[in-house]
Amino acid sequence: MRTFVAVANAGQFQEAAALLSITQQAVSKRIATLEKNLDVRLFTRTARGAQLTIEGQAFLPHARDLLQVEERAAASVRPRRRALRVDVIGRRLAPAALLRDFHRAHPETELDVVTLFDAEAAIAAVRIGTIDASFRAVTLPARQLPDGIETARVLDEPVQLLTGPAHEFAAARAVTPAELAGHRIWMPGIVTGTEWAAYYEELAVAFGLTIDATGPYFGTEPLLDTISDSSALATLVGEQTRLAWPAHCDLRRIAVHDPTPVYPHSLIWRSDNRHPALSTLRNYLGSTQPNQPDAGTWTPEWARRSP
Repeated sequence: MRTFVAVANAGQFQEAAALLSITQQAVSKRIATLEKNLDVRLFTRTARGAQLTIEGQAFLPHARDLLQVEERAAASVRPRRRALRVDVIGRRLAPAALLRDFHRAHPETELDVVTLFDAEAAIAAVRIGTIDASFRAVTLPARQLPDGIETARVLDEPVQLLTGPAHEFAAARAVTPAELAGHRIWMPGIVTGTEWAAYYEELAVAFGLTIDATGPYFGTEPLLDTISDSSALATLVGEQTRLAWPAHCDLRRIAVHDPTPVYPHSLIWRSDNRHPALSTLRNYLGSTQPNQPDAGTWTPEWARRSP
């Protein structure tokens, strides 16, 4: 079940194998066994990735629910000195890098890193104790969060433009949001109703951008291939997003300035959580991150609210 959810999230067997630290063959065997037991096809395999079938889409939310039940059951009998369970939006994104830096500073702290779907799922998991903390953009005002849930802004990550060599801005050192108006920005991984969709929707409105979320989304590598080959398409990525592309993909990261859009990452936790490593993590983040956002940056209205 965990392998099925990993493939659904990643869109590729190879990427899911890397996240689970197993071989791609093992991923294929697990999915084949699950499909045999259910007597349905869960994925359509192509040369560019794995796409959920209609049956796979119907099965996915139930699979996630089952994993949460398993996690709660295991957590209920773990000793007090268990690993600190932390959710990150993606293992190649900025919050994962923050956690890696934290672990280097505190190697004695045992971490259990998970990746939930969106902020709603993460807040629910924090509330019921499935996880200890989560790194997410928080779109809700504090008064609408569940009782006992606390948040703190820990990182404003600059957003960059990613283009191929034939794009109009490929040779630019920086562009402004106003200059991006009228250019097609392709982001097929955006899912309506998520916190990252809310961020990019408000960014598009604020600067008149054309952000195209039409899919299908087959994963990171096919997206990079398409951007690399196109003279018209570009995409947006976080400054700290770790991307590795094949040699034939001559991609360019271009800074966005005047103002710089920043993605507001927050830490979410329960106020009554007494895990000692949670306090250590909060203190570390408070000592390493700036207290105030830079005046030359842009964030959505919901990120500018007072606590």
